[in-house]
Amino acid sequence: MREGYILNGRYQIIRSLGEGGMANVYEARDLILQRNVAVKLLRLDLSDDQAAIRRFQGEAMSLVELTNPHIVSIYDIGEENSLQYLVMEYVKGMNLKEYIEQCSPIPYQRVIEIMEQILNAVSEAHANGIIHRDLKPQNILLDEQGNVKITDFGIAIAAAQSTITKTNTMLGSVHYISPEQARGSIITSQSDIYSLGIILFELLTGHVPFEGQTAVSIALKHYNAQMPSVREFVADIPQPLENVVLHATAKKLTDRYKSAGEMAVDLRTALQPDRQNEPRWQPHSEVDQETQILPRIDPKQIVNEKPTTTMEDEDDKVKQTSKKVTKKVNDKKSKPKKKWSKKKKIAFTTIGLILLAIILFIGYVLFSTPQNTTLPDVAGLTEQQAKQKLMKAKLEIGEITYTNDDKIAKDHVIKTTPSANTEVREGASIDMVVSSGPQKQAFGDYRGQVYADVKSRLEKQGVTVRKKESYSDEYAKDEIIEQSVKSSKKVVLSSTTVTFVVSKGNESYSLRDLTNYTLKSVQDYASDLGLKLQINKEYNDTVANDMVITQQPSAGSDISEGDTLTVTISQGKDPAKEDQDDQDSYTSFTISVNVPFQPTANQTSNKIQVYIEDKDHSLSNVYQSFDITNDTSITIPFVLEGNKAGKYKIYRDGQLVAQNDNVKN
Repeated sequence: MREGYILNGRYQIIRSLGEGGMANVYEARDLILQRNVAVKLLRLDLSDDQAAIRRFQGEAMSLVELTNPHIVSIYDIGEENSLQYLVMEYVKGMNLKEYIEQCSPIPYQRVIEIMEQILNAVSEAHANGIIHRDLKPQNILLDEQGNVKITDFGIAIAAAQSTITKTNTMLGSVHYISPEQARGSIITSQSDIYSLGIILFELLTGHVPFEGQTAVSIALKHYNAQMPSVREFVADIPQPLENVVLHATAKKLTDRYKSAGEMAVDLRTALQPDRQNEPRWQPHSEVDQETQILPRIDPKQIVNEKPTTTMEDEDDKVKQTSKKVTKKVNDKKSKPKKKWSKKKKIAFTTIGLILLAIILFIGYVLFSTPQNTTLPDVAGLTEQQAKQKLMKAKLEIGEITYTNDDKIAKDHVIKTTPSANTEVREGASIDMVVSSGPQKQAFGDYRGQVYADVKSRLEKQGVTVRKKESYSDEYAKDEIIEQSVKSSKKVVLSSTTVTFVVSKGNESYSLRDLTNYTLKSVQDYASDLGLKLQINKEYNDTVANDMVITQQPSAGSDISEGDTLTVTISQGKDPAKEDQDDQDSYTSFTISVNVPFQPTANQTSNKIQVYIEDKDHSLSNVYQSFDITNDTSITIPFVLEGNKAGKYKIYRDGQLVAQNDNVKN
């Protein structure tokens, strides 16, 4: 089911959580209650299996009654387009299998705490007549607080019912299967207890007790092999803890714990000091509970009968018995009929039943035993291609899990369990790990950081980094102002390109030559550029009152908003020298000349150059140079001796626009 699909107008699919033999599970959003949930969909190949549907729905209805805090809650049951689905509590965290792999060795007290929560949930389910049948660490979830949540209660029953002839019915769970499940006997609540004993074994040692290349070989070990000692793997495990494992995994039901509550009581006191010298637990009897005692047969009634040891011996035995029966029939035709005693009838009936059972068993072994095959290599194929290839090899699809991978493309197979080219039985269930693509992560906020440092870090992670520059009065030079990728966006770093806008600092300007500007003009200029203006005043014999004498920084210097501009303003002649000046024949005055602005296609300002000739200046030298962007009135000061005339020339972009060779006061 694709991401974004809205099931029944309410549950929006977010992502796949996994696939199993019975159903596929997705994380979804409940659009009405605004919460995340887990949606389990019955597999398409079971959509027409009425028995599977009835059990799917029936078990789900019974689970609604379970309100144990350690059992995943069922919220809703429904059907859409012939798809049966369950809506369950979504548990954010990991399953117990992942926890064991990440945290082993686990402290014994924590092991007991986890098992007590599991036993509490199983005990309530058993009290309500529900047997899990598929207890394994993959079906036990741990939330972010470390609390247990068991899932798939009852669903395993439906899976077993509808896939009873498939080998993969037990492969995914065969490491935790009870002896009675392995041999097809009636399953009871004690079957769950055996599985709990295996889970406890794995919690203590970090691995399961029995391994093998096929489901059948592992199942046979559960049926026949002695349970390994946990103390052989971890020597300091307390004997009472091992005793709980042995008691829970006893082959005989009469030796096993009768209930989950009984196991919980024993486990709860396993670390108490008064049990530290407890001997190793032993079953009450080594006689297998399943052994059947046949009625005693009179040896005189069986001639030359020997124990059967091989299939060939059984075939010979059947032939010999057939000959005897034929001989007896022929004898009957030639001899008078005799009445058989009741004792003889029972003996021959028993022999016949034994022979029939032997023949059926031989036939079953010959025709039902799967053949060996080599597991094909499906790594790198798409999930669908891998499924087709495995099914073509007469193999079943087991559990499919998804994980991030930087090298394998999304929806392509990373590996299988067992691994490729392993010899397996036809019909074996093959688990697959499928790539969900490279790991995504939030890109992060880099504003305010130094661009060079950020660029170096990100390029090491495969990010393509680009740069734009801009002036800023908020960020210092070389600091990042903006980024093209949002900080919260989840990306694959190795395939991400980002553009950073980097600060060039405050925008700078070329400072004008303010000589002979009036105080008011200087104040306006400083205000327009955001400059701090510092004014000094002094007497000057040549610069008219209220005009700029000098400036700091000098004309042409770069200056930015907030910088300080210092100007010295003339106060005119020193009063102490006025009398002396009056005696002189020099005349000081100013004139104003209006210069019109002339824009062009290639420029937005005009360069103005002013030349004057008076007592202190010569036409051969530029008196003043500046730019204008609109019509401007230029004030020109003159100091003339006697009746001499002054001169001026004004150039705009190199062309003479104003001239006067006879300037007088």
